[in-house]
Amino acid sequence: MNFKFEISNSMPHILLIQPPIRDFYLTAKRTIPYGLSCIAASLLKAGFSVEILDALATSKSRVLDWPEEMAYLEPFYGQEDISPFGLFHKYKHYGYSFEHLAQQVKHSGAFLVGISSLFTAYSREALEIAERVKKASPRCKVVLGGHHPTAMPEQVLDCESVDFVLRGEGEVSMPLLAKALGQGADSDHLASIPGIGFRLDHGKYFINKPAVMDALDDYPIPAMGLVKNSFYRRKNKGSLVITASRGCPMNCSYCSLGKGSAVPYRRRSVPYIIEEIQNGVVNLDAGFMDFEDENLALDKKWFMALLNEIHTKFSGKDLEFRAMNGLYPPSLDEEIVAAMKAAGFKTLNLAVASTNPSQLKRFSRPDVSPSFEKTLDWAEKWGMDAVAYMIAGAPDQKPEDSLEDLLYLADKRVLAGLSIFYPAPGSADYDRCRENGLLPDHHSLLRSSAIPLTHTTSRTESVTLLRLSRILNFMKSLVDEGGTLPGPEKFNATNPLPENRKSVGIQLLKWFLSDGEIRGITGQDQVYEHRISRELSAQFLEKLDFTQIRGCLK
Repeated sequence: MNFKFEISNSMPHILLIQPPIRDFYLTAKRTIPYGLSCIAASLLKAGFSVEILDALATSKSRVLDWPEEMAYLEPFYGQEDISPFGLFHKYKHYGYSFEHLAQQVKHSGAFLVGISSLFTAYSREALEIAERVKKASPRCKVVLGGHHPTAMPEQVLDCESVDFVLRGEGEVSMPLLAKALGQGADSDHLASIPGIGFRLDHGKYFINKPAVMDALDDYPIPAMGLVKNSFYRRKNKGSLVITASRGCPMNCSYCSLGKGSAVPYRRRSVPYIIEEIQNGVVNLDAGFMDFEDENLALDKKWFMALLNEIHTKFSGKDLEFRAMNGLYPPSLDEEIVAAMKAAGFKTLNLAVASTNPSQLKRFSRPDVSPSFEKTLDWAEKWGMDAVAYMIAGAPDQKPEDSLEDLLYLADKRVLAGLSIFYPAPGSADYDRCRENGLLPDHHSLLRSSAIPLTHTTSRTESVTLLRLSRILNFMKSLVDEGGTLPGPEKFNATNPLPENRKSVGIQLLKWFLSDGEIRGITGQDQVYEHRISRELSAQFLEKLDFTQIRGCLK
């Protein structure tokens, strides 16, 4: 190692970038760049000037041609469907253009640019930003951090526009890297930085193990003031993301952040979290706050102390809290649910995964059904909504078992949240898929919308399950509105369709109940049949005859 990085600016300017993404959909409320704001706070504390350039903090989007590797999705998504049972159709670039972002970097004069690469499915966009930045600002140093470079550092460094990767928690390593570059440190000095990776001579790489924060409270609260908060407002109030803990002590096979990961399970202190909430309320007018923890309620004593302190400090502020990553039902009891309601939680997002014993064993998950059902009773008693997260399409998972999961939720007071499995790099299931030749050929396919696997559940069956979950939730919504569910009606293409979306859904539901075909409707009122598994659809209808559909509110 014999190269040096010469940076003479005594007060270097650093840009942190959240890249645009390309997909069939975007959930804007889940894209607040919390991780970048945490890193920015550590850089500010170390004396650097920092800006966050959030490519997703805009309503800009444009339609793209589908990537070639996704051509197999055309039979499922090829026609638009504006009905309540529609899934995806248009593939889009969400956010500012790559060139716009590169020019922003060039005009800023930044000497160091950190690019967030959280999800492997979107790593192509992160690398495209790196290449554009390097072309526009050749002297600028480019570093990528996030889960993807943590899991696949060598593949990221294969891109010559990337100077460094930082694995693990960037709050530790980014200030050290910025300082080392500012002092013209050589590669031996750089090698001492936790989590760093960079190229050596002769095509080799130096890769450190991921950086970990020893004491979470030793780091400053996130610099959310650098985020374009006006874009992330909900119901005329600001939004906030919080992580009260890092990591997870569980061992779920589909998750990359559990017991086997490099990031251990740790919790922040209650006063620290309260300070973070207070900052959001006072400085950002925050009214909606989502805890993005992997497992928020595992420690009852700590969680109850947090809930009680939130209630004491913020009662009357009309705050709403969520835990959208999902709560582990066995970690909840009625005392906790009541305290969550008092603190401002209106919905319980519950991680169930599956109810099938064999699949739960493959997932390394216990059967949470008894505690899940008790939690639903407590949610009803305390006037809270509930969402249940299930997984379909995993390796060796049978479609009939996933169908039973949906039917299990049909008579429960809960919304069905079905997700199609994708192998997450760093998880046990990813390794299993690799060993069994199940991984898709492209990183871009490691996302639910791409239906990446066709194993014991075919893609057609996965899509059918997804559409059936839409139908089930639509039926639940009709029950909630106090109306009776419609009966079956023979399909008649000559009948004029209703004008509003709900009435269209009711008509399509009547036809579905008659013949099991799931139909869509285009913007030109053309009715067509979706490609589905008729066997699964028939099983759903057959068993639905013996099931009492229950709404989510009643």
